[in-house]
Amino acid sequence: MESMTVTRERVERAGMTAAPAKATGARMRDLTPAQRRAVMFAQQQVIKARAAKKAKEERQAALERMWQQEDFAERTRGHTGRAVEAAPEAKEVSLREAIGYVLRDLRTRDHKTLREVSEKAGVSLGYLSEVERGQKEASSELLGSIALSLGVKPSQMLRLVADYLDSLED
Repeated sequence: MESMTVTRERVERAGMTAAPAKATGARMRDLTPAQRRAVMFAQQQVIKARAAKKAKEERQAALERMWQQEDFAERTRGHTGRAVEAAPEAKEVSLREAIGYVLRDLRTRDHKTLREVSEKAGVSLGYLSEVERGQKEASSELLGSIALSLGVKPSQMLRLVADYLDSLED
């Protein structure tokens, strides 16, 4: 009985209510200590996953507010200013290169490393580097994953690419 009290205390410390422990009290008594630890670990993982999901939703909501408040033309002007300064002659840029430029710009503005973005997006570090340099074509699924790991919706990232290309044509 003492182990059940310890288990309930752990559950309460982890932020869960004691109700699940009470409801499954009879079943918990039938488990071995290793099984109890596994159940507790699984419950903690669920709590962590819920917290991560909530944090992600809050970040996404903050990003949406930022995009609604900020003038989109001003944001894209920041992208084009550096490109035009870096290459004053009229250079034809491929879509692949434009996507890479925008992805790198978004990443560096957020002070993120290639490693952070590649791990979060589930892409190899070398491949992400090649995409940013305009050397590799990325699939739409991969671009979506990279954009989301940068905290931007894929549609927003594509708008930035379109605006960047438009500015180069002017």
